[in-house]
Amino acid sequence: MAPAIFSLTVQIVCLTLFSLSLLCTAFTPHDYSDALEKSILFFEGQRSGRLPTNQRLKWRGNSGLSDGSSYHVDLVGGYYDAGDNVKFGLPMAFTTTMLAWSVIEFGSSMQNQIANAKAAIRWGTDYLLKAATATPDTLYVQVGDPNMDHKCWERPEDMDTPRNVYKVSTQNPGSDVAAETAAALAAASIVFKESDPSYSAKLLQTAKKVFDFADRHRGSYSDSLNSVVCPFYCSYSGYQDELLWGASWIHRASQDNSYLTYIQSNGHTMGSDNDDYSFSWDDKRAGTKVLLSKDFLEKSTEEFQLYKSHADNYICSLIPGTSGFQAQYTPGGLLYKASESNLQYVTTTSFLLLTYAKYLSANGGVATCGTSTVTAESLIAHAKKQVDYTLGDNPAKMSYMVGFGARYPQHVHHRGSSVPSIHAHPDRITCNDGFQYLYSSSPNPNVLVGAIVGGPDSKDNFADDRNNYQQSEPATYINAPFVGALAFFSGKATAN
Repeated sequence: MAPAIFSLTVQIVCLTLFSLSLLCTAFTPHDYSDALEKSILFFEGQRSGRLPTNQRLKWRGNSGLSDGSSYHVDLVGGYYDAGDNVKFGLPMAFTTTMLAWSVIEFGSSMQNQIANAKAAIRWGTDYLLKAATATPDTLYVQVGDPNMDHKCWERPEDMDTPRNVYKVSTQNPGSDVAAETAAALAAASIVFKESDPSYSAKLLQTAKKVFDFADRHRGSYSDSLNSVVCPFYCSYSGYQDELLWGASWIHRASQDNSYLTYIQSNGHTMGSDNDDYSFSWDDKRAGTKVLLSKDFLEKSTEEFQLYKSHADNYICSLIPGTSGFQAQYTPGGLLYKASESNLQYVTTTSFLLLTYAKYLSANGGVATCGTSTVTAESLIAHAKKQVDYTLGDNPAKMSYMVGFGARYPQHVHHRGSSVPSIHAHPDRITCNDGFQYLYSSSPNPNVLVGAIVGGPDSKDNFADDRNNYQQSEPATYINAPFVGALAFFSGKATAN
C-alpha cells in the first residue's frame, strides 16, 4: 500500500503546485521510453515489400513485391511516406538521415530500443542502396504515380494503381534528391560502423558515389520530373542546401579532408551566409549549420565559426525575449509554421534544439543572441515544452501520437490503417470501394501505433477528421527526428 499512497500523495502535490510547473513534470522517463518505443514501431506500419517474421504490427501484409520489375530493376522495400502508397525518394532519404542522426546523438539513451531503431534505419538504407546502385549514373527516386494513387483509397496489400518508376540521371539531374540520399547513406554508415563494418563501408562508399553524381550533374529533380513530384515533394528550396548537407555528412562519416575543402569552397554559394528558420525534408540549411557547428565547438575549426554564428541565429529565432526572436507559437505554446503538417517542424526543431544543446554543453558553450546568451539548459527546456505538448500536455489534452496516452487521434488519414486489414477482410477492396472507409465516422480499425499526425491549428484546435489530411495525416519525416528527442528525455534520470 505504501507505494500507492506515496504515488497518490505525489499526484496531489503536483495538482496543488500545478501553477509552479517547474516542480512537476507532465511525463516521467518511463513515459518518454514508452513513446520512444512507439515512435519507432510506427515505421513498421509504413514498410513496403516483404515483411520479416519479426514484424510487430501484425495487421500489415506484404506489398509492392514487383516494384521496379517492369523496368528490370529491384525496387522492392523502403517506406511509404505518409497515408498513401507511393515511395517518394526525397522524404524517404531525409527520414533515413534523421533516424540515423537520432541514433548517432542519442542512441546511448535508447536502451532496449536501439536494435529496433537500427532496423528502421536499415529498412530505409537497404532500399536506398538498391535505388543508387541498380544502374550506373542513375538514381531511382520514386515508385508509384501519385496522381493515380491519390484517386484511390486502397490498402497497400491490394493496390493495383500504376507502379511507375521515376529516376534522375546525367541528362535529367536531381542534385537535391541525390545529395539527400548521399547524406542518408553517410549518416547510416556511422550508425553501423561498429556493429556491421562491411555494411557501413558499403554505405559510405555508395554515399560518395551518389554525392559525386549529384555534384557533377547539377539540377533540381522538380525540373526533371515535374508533375510526378510536384506539388507533393517539390524541391522548393532548390538543390544547393542538399549539396552542402550531403558533403557535411560525408565529412562527418569519413573525416576525408576533401569534403572539408568542398564545404569551405562552396559554402558561400550554398547557403552558409544565409539565415534560415525552418528545417524539413525540403530545406536543410538550419540542420547543416547545427551539424557543422560541432566541428567549431570541438576543434575550433576556424572555417566553421560562421556555421556556429548562424546556428545561434536559428536558435535565437525560437527563444522569446531574445533580440532575434521571430517564431510564432500557438496560445498553448506550440511552435507554429504551417497549416499543413505543422508537427513536422516541431519535431525537427526539437531535435535541433537538443542536439545543439548537446554540442554546447560538451564544450562549455552558449548560444549568443545579440548582447544576451542562451544556455544549453534553456534549449533543453524549450524542446521539452514542444515534446510534451505533442504527447498531450496541451490545451486540448490530446496526444498527437497514436496509441500514446488516454486520448489520441482515432481517424488518421492513412489508407492501411483505415481500411480493414487483409486478415479481417481477405477479399480485395478495390480502388473506389475503399472511399467508404475514408469518409466513415468510425475509428480506424488498425491502430497505427506511434504515428504522429499533422497536428493542431494556430489556435490549438484539432479536428480528428480523416478527411482533413492537413491535421490528421502522419508521415515518416514527422516521426524520425522525434525518435532522437524522445531518446534524450527517456535517458534523463529525472525529467526536469
